[in-house]
Amino acid sequence: MITARALPGLPEIRPGDNLGVELAALARDAGVANDDVLVVSHKVVSKAEGRIVALSGVTPSVEAKVLAHRHGKDPRHVQVILDETAELVRAERGVLICRTHHGFVCANAGVDASNAEEPDTVITLPRDPDASARGLRTALRRAAGAYPAVVIADSFGRAWRHGQVDVAIGIAGLEPLADWRGRADRQGRALQATWIAVADQAAAAADLARAGKDSGEPAVLVGGLGAHVTRRHGPGARALLRARDEDLFA
Repeated sequence: MITARALPGLPEIRPGDNLGVELAALARDAGVANDDVLVVSHKVVSKAEGRIVALSGVTPSVEAKVLAHRHGKDPRHVQVILDETAELVRAERGVLICRTHHGFVCANAGVDASNAEEPDTVITLPRDPDASARGLRTALRRAAGAYPAVVIADSFGRAWRHGQVDVAIGIAGLEPLADWRGRADRQGRALQATWIAVADQAAAAADLARAGKDSGEPAVLVGGLGAHVTRRHGPGARALLRARDEDLFA
């Protein structure tokens, strides 16, 4: 049985706060176990790590100004997006599709103002989400007495489909993928392409367990995935990224 329980009660997190200790207290009260997965929204991680940019201090480049004019955006916001971007893949209909320095392909390089506490500020992705996940997992072991896997999640759009789905951008202690290729289906046919994105599915399930994006519940405890939880931190979210020569949209 797969379960997902939002953990209410996390205070507003600000730069420099010890997020690991705060999460450990919630997880301990919820009876966290070693085979659980703690899914945490990236926004609260980014806030703790100081990944907040005041637009008043941003000087937009010529490129930022041109893109902003074309797409109806604040040029300062566009500049922050460009700063987080390794490659601008496409700019269409007010959306900048970017390949971030982490290798993620997403809208606006993951930069937005939602859940930013101060006006005229934006929040960026953690600098190294896998390292952030490992740090939180270590803190949980020290403060909660358990060693669950940790997934840091963000909402991404998807090609050919409407809506957004939470996916894993940072992982520690969870095998990101379950490879069924070469195994047989119920009729004995060899599976050719079945490669299950376990970490992304855990992130999506966690998002459904929250009362909403405005609920103040950035942490969700997911149970039932013990077969994929490992003692080692594992390869992290980078294992989910396609190589450039496999990118059919490049």
